[in-house]
Amino acid sequence: MSGTRKQIHLAAHFPGVNNTTVWSDPAAGSQIAFSSFAHMARTAERAKFDFLFLAEGLRLREQNGQIYDLDVVGRPDTFTVLAALAAVTERLGLAGTINSTFNEPYEVARQFASLDHLSGGRAAWNVVTSWDEFTGQNFRRGGYLPQQDRYERARQFLTAATVLFDSWHGDEIVADKESGVFLARPDPGRFDHHVSQFDIAGHFDVPRSPQGRPVVFQAGDSDEGREFAASAADAIFTRHGTLEAGRAFYADVKGRLARYGRTPDQLKVLPGVTFVLGDTQEDAEERARHIRRQQVSGRTAIKLLEQLWNRDLAGHDPDGPLPAVDPLVGENTVARGRASVRMHRDPLAEAAKWRAIAEEKHLSTRELIIEVTGRQSFVGTPEKVAEDMNTFVQTDASDGFILAPHLTPGGIDEFADTVVPLLQERGVFRTEYEGHTLRDHLGLDTPGHTPGHTAGHRAAS
Repeated sequence: MSGTRKQIHLAAHFPGVNNTTVWSDPAAGSQIAFSSFAHMARTAERAKFDFLFLAEGLRLREQNGQIYDLDVVGRPDTFTVLAALAAVTERLGLAGTINSTFNEPYEVARQFASLDHLSGGRAAWNVVTSWDEFTGQNFRRGGYLPQQDRYERARQFLTAATVLFDSWHGDEIVADKESGVFLARPDPGRFDHHVSQFDIAGHFDVPRSPQGRPVVFQAGDSDEGREFAASAADAIFTRHGTLEAGRAFYADVKGRLARYGRTPDQLKVLPGVTFVLGDTQEDAEERARHIRRQQVSGRTAIKLLEQLWNRDLAGHDPDGPLPAVDPLVGENTVARGRASVRMHRDPLAEAAKWRAIAEEKHLSTRELIIEVTGRQSFVGTPEKVAEDMNTFVQTDASDGFILAPHLTPGGIDEFADTVVPLLQERGVFRTEYEGHTLRDHLGLDTPGHTPGHTAGHRAAS
């Protein structure tokens, strides 16, 4: 570690309803009303966070042929929400998850380029793949893709979108105010791109945006995901929440960059984390235990157990021991349409590990699920959480964090008011935004043009 203190990057994750939230808490608000999105975005901007992150699902999840109860709140469209948030924020980055399996490059590139213009250079794209057949049924193509095919399509998708973003060079249109004439270079936005997944040609109709291209995020811990991030992403999300695991992941991903002609500072490693604050360490730990029990009800524990066991366990007692039978190996009958891709690559080995933990700690099924699915990365007083986060970053376990609160929309308010000032006092987090774009916040170069020379800026000058 060098003598210079690294600056911490912080983001807020609006999670929607899932097993990290406590939607039943009296303090929880709407998961779909714009006021909830606006509250979290404004809090994040007040605290000088880098960006707000939205996950997205293209279909309500199913299990045993039925809608998974925790998703009935619905999932609003990412672009609609982010465009609305652009109007009520000024500096906060706006990151959205958009699928590369069931979309097309021209449409997605056009939407992100538009969002980047509307927000003044604050757009980010979390590139994900989709592996379930029931999601594909929403789309004309249907079906699912094996993992290697999904990542190959994602690589080609991102390359095609980049071709579109780069089809404008930034000086195609110049407005002559005296004559009122727009002077254009020949063929602005011209593209001609032919690969196995995409055979497209034409003219891209959105001039180069303030960031040149949106910031590109990638989420995935598989080898394919790490390689994809090293080759093309500006930031990678990870779930590694311990120092040891974080350092190993950090070194691995950063070590892959050189073969793509990239340097370590060109890819940010940002684990998704949770936090619980308290007046004392004991208070925080007690709050954490209470939150975990709220997050994992008996019914939720059974749902999560079924995903590994691949059996209908609706009659299993969540307060009793784990099932005596082993997981079913082979076609996935619990999560319909996921036959060729499993949530757990070796379910028998994973079940054996769970049994060992339950036996050693004398845990019921529900208690075991709480133990193995817990993601409360930072628990303690604001001073301890600030210290622990700083240690992660300064010792190269991460470049910052994406905070997933357990309450929506006010879940990051306490963090913003107590932990952020302590990080600022340590000199490891900004007190004011120094730039206007998300690339500025993350310390990333702007590709393809000199700032201030986009077509939109030139025509308006």
